[in-house]
Amino acid sequence: MFSGIVEECATLVALVKEQENVHFTFKCSFVNELKIDQSVSHNGVCLTIVGLTDDAYTVTAMKETLECSNLGLLKVGDSVNVERSMLMNGRLDGHIVQGHVDQTATCISVEDAEGSYYFTFRYAFDKEMAKRGYITVDKGSVTVNGVSLTVCNPADDTFQVAIIPYTFEHTNFHDIKVNSVVNIEFDIIGKYISRMIQFNQ
Repeated sequence: MFSGIVEECATLVALVKEQENVHFTFKCSFVNELKIDQSVSHNGVCLTIVGLTDDAYTVTAMKETLECSNLGLLKVGDSVNVERSMLMNGRLDGHIVQGHVDQTATCISVEDAEGSYYFTFRYAFDKEMAKRGYITVDKGSVTVNGVSLTVCNPADDTFQVAIIPYTFEHTNFHDIKVNSVVNIEFDIIGKYISRMIQFNQ
């Protein structure tokens, strides 16, 4: 489980395809604190560490993960937002994030808000999935590339988020442009409430 508070950007230094899987090797500042079997969020995707060296670590993504996230688009040199799993004895600064990406979205607009930025994203809307909580709501939570954010101006298939300078500089939001593909995870609490309502109808 994660909070959506990104620790830093890790750099992809190698990728190896093995049948339907891809092994990604990343470098970041806390490699010496990691261990095999540990979970780390990569652009919001929970992946397990399967290999470690002195200055890099390796995770594996299977076909399903590659198809429903933007990890399959990564190239050596790209940056991803990383977060280690949440400590249960601390503050939850973001919101409850599972690291289970629901789908991708495409950036359709970036607006300068005199220091901050408004990013608008469009995703494939499915009415049946929306009934199960796969939607965004005004002032609700959404995870974009692993970043916990507050939704504004949601529509059926679009939503907007406001990005402050610190988030812009310390996550890969500074790389996101119109047509960039991002990972999104809808709020798990909203999903549970939606399912409970369905069962009570």
